[in-house]
Amino acid sequence: MTEVGSKDAVEQRVDALLQGAIDPHVHSGPSIAERAIDHLQLAVEASEAGFAAVVTKDHDYSGVMTAALIARHHPELKTKVYSSIVLNNVVGGFNPYAVEHMAAMGGKVVWMPTLAAENHLRWEKTAGWVHPASTQKIRPAAEIPVLDGSKAVRDEVKEVLDIIARNDIALASGHLHISETWLIFEEARRRGVNRLVLTHPEDIVDASMNDVSGIAAMGAFVEHSLCMFLEGSKFKTCEEEDLRKHIDAAGVGQTILCSDLGQTGVFSPIEGFRRGIKLCIKLGYCDEEIRKMVSQNAARALGIEADLPAPIPA
Repeated sequence: MTEVGSKDAVEQRVDALLQGAIDPHVHSGPSIAERAIDHLQLAVEASEAGFAAVVTKDHDYSGVMTAALIARHHPELKTKVYSSIVLNNVVGGFNPYAVEHMAAMGGKVVWMPTLAAENHLRWEKTAGWVHPASTQKIRPAAEIPVLDGSKAVRDEVKEVLDIIARNDIALASGHLHISETWLIFEEARRRGVNRLVLTHPEDIVDASMNDVSGIAAMGAFVEHSLCMFLEGSKFKTCEEEDLRKHIDAAGVGQTILCSDLGQTGVFSPIEGFRRGIKLCIKLGYCDEEIRKMVSQNAARALGIEADLPAPIPA
């Protein structure tokens, strides 16, 4: 096979693997932070590529109303748009009303604090890069603790966990320190939360490979931000082989790949997924394994298996 033919074969393989893909962590806009793509543009581009679904994430608001508008006015788009809520200052932190509203409007993920997490604010002081959602347009973030002085889960957090359990939606760890995530996930399990997602253990949260394998063993999914592994990404903090180590630690069946893209000055979420699939091919994963990590596992984590395309008969 010629070099060109080989490249064509890889591109065709990527195209096929994008059919039914799910990106559960996209930073499309509008947002107080600079974004290169808005929610509708994301839906259009994802539909053209064959995605089954995307989940929009903003650090300051729930996008469930926008998702409903896109579904109503653009029935021609094949990609389902879902949204989420991040429990930062703007929504009132652990605000049960905001979480219940998001769930009632079809939201799929509740994120623990990110920009307002105690761990994030510590990380910012020593990080080599500035988080793209940091802004001077509103007052600085104030810490939103998840544990009390005795390292017990706070009551207001437990109330939110109960809402997540009643609505059978996903809990994502956000930017909590991994030591906090363990305690929150254990409490969530006790309270009936079935869908747990560890957010980018490769950066900010200080997770070890033992943490990754241990949290996966308790039934949680481990979500990796492709933008942190890909050449040409301004958010790259890890090497390609690091992704293999993380996948091997959790297992293909508990690993989810997301873009974590939508910001300015970097390639688009769809292009990030294309590059991420190529990286998985380069690392030696087969199509069945890649499809789990870019589609099927996210569908299980979010409870949206019905959105996946029907399997093609052999």
